[in-house]
Order: sequence, then C-alpha cells, then structure tokens
Amino acid sequence: METQTLVKEICPTTTQVWVKRGALLVDVRERAEVAELAYGVNNIVNIPLSEFEDRYMELPKDTELVIVCRDGSKSLRAAGFLVNRGYNVVNMKHGIIRWVQKGFPTIGNTSVVESLNENSSCCGTSDKKSNSSCCNSHSTESSNCC
Repeated sequence: METQTLVKEICPTTTQVWVKRGALLVDVRERAEVAELAYGVNNIVNIPLSEFEDRYMELPKDTELVIVCRDGSKSLRAAGFLVNRGYNVVNMKHGIIRWVQKGFPTIGNTSVVESLNENSSCCGTSDKKSNSSCCNSHSTESSNCC
C-alpha cells in the first residue's frame, strides 16, 4: 500500500499572506468557471482538474503552491496528488466562495457565489452566539483566519 501524506490546509486570509511572499495559486476549476469569476491575483495559473494528471508537471517544484477551486474540495484532491509527488503545496479551504465573502480581489461576476454565502459563516452556520472561530482552533498561522 502506498503511503499518503496529509495535505496542510490554509484559509483565504492566510492565502493572502502566502501570495504576498510569492506563492503561486493553482486554480483547478474548469476554464468556463474561471472565465465567469477569477481570483484577482497576479501569480496564478489555471490547470483544470480534468487535465491535472497530464499537466501537473508544468508546476514548479521549487515554489510554494496554494491549490484553489470553488469550495476547497477539488483543490484538496489536486493538492493530495501533488504532495505525494514531492511538491511544496497547501490547499485553500472554502475556495473562491469564502474568498468572495472576505472581500478579497476577484475578476468577474461575484454573484455566482454570493448567494451561497448568505446563511453561512466560518463553520457553515450563521450562529452569531458562537465566540470561537473554527479557524482559530485549526490554524497555526493566523488567529483571525476566516
């Protein structure tokens, strides 16, 4: 049985820090999704998950990679694929949905994900009574992650 390495996950706020220090965002959404709404950062490449196994070698092994998608699920699969091939990679939790919710830069029509944010918070509910953040309990790099 092949040994698998767990993928580290970071939130969009921490992703901003990584981007500022030179990390490359790798968006694994399909081209049509990216054309509709894209991450508004300079250091980004789009390799759709449907092409990922054939194209992953285009990614640099000597650069920090943050894998992103719509909600964090497809990017987690791609990140796992890369980490087991020796890449320096993390997955961005919650994807462009949370990115938009946080007001981070985008290009395109944010309304395609804004309706998904109306009744959600960091942990998936809009419970305003909670005093703790799910990111506070899991993040080692940022205390106000979400």
